[in-house]
Amino acid sequence: MALRMWASSTANALRLSSASKSHLSPAFSLSRCFSTVLEGLKYATSHEWVKVEGPVATIGITDHAQGHLGEVVFVEVPDAGGSVTQGSSFGAVESVKATSDVNSPISGQVVEVNTKLSESPGLINASPYEEGWMIKVKPSNPSELESLMGPKEYTKFCQEEDAAH
Repeated sequence: MALRMWASSTANALRLSSASKSHLSPAFSLSRCFSTVLEGLKYATSHEWVKVEGPVATIGITDHAQGHLGEVVFVEVPDAGGSVTQGSSFGAVESVKATSDVNSPISGQVVEVNTKLSESPGLINASPYEEGWMIKVKPSNPSELESLMGPKEYTKFCQEEDAAH
């Protein structure tokens, strides 16, 4: 029994699973310090990710961020039709540890919100890059993506930030 519990908790910590079925899944991911950083995404220093697919960008918080927050119990997102500004708060994530603002990594018009989060905020913990996305935006200034980090830069950023604490 103890061995089974250890194996289960180790698999969860290492993010081991049988298969991923999401359209957001990249070809591979980088895993450091038990946080997953995905290829094909851009990352903000405030720990949000963005994935651009055609004219729409999907935004959420990173695995690193949700790991530090702990169990997410409430998520606040804006209404569709509103706008977001790069670096400004568009919502909040409340966990058992703290409430944190969520900043938009890019500017644009909100075209869709993840309504599943109101009933199942834990999707951010279980699947931060897939089922736990927060908003979809039509970017107003695509060049803002150039100011964001790629996966290798974000991994290094997280390692340095964690080492400083």
